[in-house]
Amino acid sequence: MALGPRLDIRQSQSLVMTPQLQQAIKLLALSNLELDAFVAGELEKNPLLETGAPVDPAPDASGIDAQAEQPVLPAETGGVDQLIGQGRGEADAPLDVDHGADIFIDDGPADRMAAIGSGGMDPLPGGGGEAIDFDSFANPEQGLQEHLMDQARAALSGTDLLIATQLIGQISEAGYLEANLLETAHALGVPLAQAEAVLAVIHGFDPSGVGARSLAECLALQAKEADRYDPCMAKLLDNLDLLAKGALPQLRRICGVDEEDMADMIRELRGYDPKPGLRYSADRAPPVTPDLFVNPARGGWSIEINSATLPRLLVNRSYYVELASGPQNRASKAWLADCLASANWLVKALDQRQKTIIKVASEIVRCQEDFFNKGVAHLKPLTLRTVADAIGMHESTVSRVTSNKYLSCPRGVYELKYFFTSGVAAAGGEGAVSAEAVKSHIKALIAAEAPEAILSDDTLVDMLRAKGMDIARRTVAKYRESLGIGSSVQRRRQKALRGKAA
Repeated sequence: MALGPRLDIRQSQSLVMTPQLQQAIKLLALSNLELDAFVAGELEKNPLLETGAPVDPAPDASGIDAQAEQPVLPAETGGVDQLIGQGRGEADAPLDVDHGADIFIDDGPADRMAAIGSGGMDPLPGGGGEAIDFDSFANPEQGLQEHLMDQARAALSGTDLLIATQLIGQISEAGYLEANLLETAHALGVPLAQAEAVLAVIHGFDPSGVGARSLAECLALQAKEADRYDPCMAKLLDNLDLLAKGALPQLRRICGVDEEDMADMIRELRGYDPKPGLRYSADRAPPVTPDLFVNPARGGWSIEINSATLPRLLVNRSYYVELASGPQNRASKAWLADCLASANWLVKALDQRQKTIIKVASEIVRCQEDFFNKGVAHLKPLTLRTVADAIGMHESTVSRVTSNKYLSCPRGVYELKYFFTSGVAAAGGEGAVSAEAVKSHIKALIAAEAPEAILSDDTLVDMLRAKGMDIARRTVAKYRESLGIGSSVQRRRQKALRGKAA
């Protein structure tokens, strides 16, 4: 066989992801707020895209509303492009959507949110009053640092104010001083006694207990302000570790008090704030904006996209006709054609995204209907593959749709991923129970336990099996810890302390 160069023809198949397909996949994973930012970027790049639908659209403007519940899309873009090529872009009027017409009924949650956002009033179900929280328009609450500095400027001056500024800057969000007082004094070049005197002034600031260097000092400052700091209370605060362990007999001997006085002291401590600075915390978690609304309807559930957070995207075809009819070279003509194709594709991709989200959410609601009717205890095991097979999509598509998206229903706001949980085998061997439902049962059983009959993990296993849940003891312990619930020994001590303080 001779060796030498030669040319061969081979045929093969490969999956090629076009830029349009990559964009459509990217849009699926975005939440409504992220989508708004993405569309804003596209509006800057594409002159044929615009937002908003006027109440009385001009006769020469045409477009597609990507966020209408039932958008009207042409079967193929060839027919529309053909009209434009013939100079009759105005004939595309059937695609216009008049959002001021009576055919759009503003009675859904998304419509009410849009009305509030535009300055409208959303009446309460009773018919009277206003549903807008006007407190939300107030200025942001003052943070802890600013609150302390206002008091420091009123009480101190000169070098003392400089020291106070340095110390306040090192107070944590919870209200504790995280700096070493000696190192701070050396850095400022002042005596330690002067720094301690300034810290004593800060200890008198509001909130009570601020500037403490330990939990014991924080509680002691609050006890002093309440005029309850005596030698017995001081000994109790010096032995908080014994109080946490529930060693009440040992504490009574150390403090030299009887059982009644000890209960009174514990009751006093329970009224103090271990983290006084948090009440002035400026960092608050922003409210979650739902992407979907699920509400009970006649014979089932209605699912609606939150269109209040979605931009209304239009393709200005009349502007395209105006540009295309003017003088242009080959490069500008190709650029204009790319802009039109990109705008058309984006509108269709947004419409397809909306339909896909509705389809996935509908299947989730169908599978978890017992949760919406009866609560978390009836949540069923569900996987991405189950939903994907039911709606005829790939598992990765369902995963993208359910990422970073939230659903609002009468029971609250939940992430779509919340409805996908693992299962625990049923005691009878038939079916399975969701892990979240098991956690709900564990939480309810522990909440109902009596102080004199604390439930152990083994007892919880027996009670859950009686309810039809075949679960191991180590699984109960894992679920209990994930709920932030202590062991039976810890709960016994806590309830004993509550009983003493009651």
